[in-house]
Amino acid sequence: MINLPQKYFSKLIRAVVEFDMIQDGDKILIGLSGGKDSLFLTLALANLQKRLARKFSLQAVTVNPMFNSDFAKNIPALEKFCVELEIPYRVEEVDIKSAIKAAKYNPCFTCAYFRRASINRIAQEIDANKIAYAHHLDDAVETFFMSLLSSGQLTTFLPSTFLSRTNLTVIRPLVYLKEREIRSFIKSQKIDIVKSPCPIDGKTNRQQIKNLIVELSKIYPDLFDRLASAMRKSSIVDLWDAPKSKAEMHEIYYSYVHK
Repeated sequence: MINLPQKYFSKLIRAVVEFDMIQDGDKILIGLSGGKDSLFLTLALANLQKRLARKFSLQAVTVNPMFNSDFAKNIPALEKFCVELEIPYRVEEVDIKSAIKAAKYNPCFTCAYFRRASINRIAQEIDANKIAYAHHLDDAVETFFMSLLSSGQLTTFLPSTFLSRTNLTVIRPLVYLKEREIRSFIKSQKIDIVKSPCPIDGKTNRQQIKNLIVELSKIYPDLFDRLASAMRKSSIVDLWDAPKSKAEMHEIYYSYVHK
């Protein structure tokens, strides 16, 4: 098994410890798409399994969205990758392509919804109590910035989230690793990645936000780090109060216009 260099392991263990992601007896289902991030996550969790005192089990699943027939050709390589890490592996075919055609919503929303629903269901089938996704620091910053621009809200995904409806906990152990670090490591180890089967890969709203951050960083070199800092609750200083309800406004209004 490939061992993670200390600089990577340190960021990994920081996230796991700070957000208390792993407990004794956990059964963690890994979402393995075959991209660089999920491959790194799978390897990282296998490293943790060998090095941590807490004992937990792992299983990986790949959701085949059935966008094209070529994706299935990558399955043997992903299965071999998991066998080498001694991680049980399965593939789940979900006709997301047809779901997107039938849905009236944004295709990215529909795809994400069906992927998550499938992985949640599989986690329950195998009695897993946690799901691990490969979202990294860039993903968190981009989500934060995208939310601000598209909805005017200061929000992003959490490193650890309990799903009360399914009694599952979603963990994201890579939240302190930058995308370029993951890319560099995967390239240095000559690990083959699976090209995304998404028909609009590179043309999504997220990609636009990614590109915008790159462009703005030419003017504001510290932009990425500033956005990452702004995601913390401790960064909130002076913000306006929440809007008052109509009833509250009426009460105050009448105090102005009536003696």
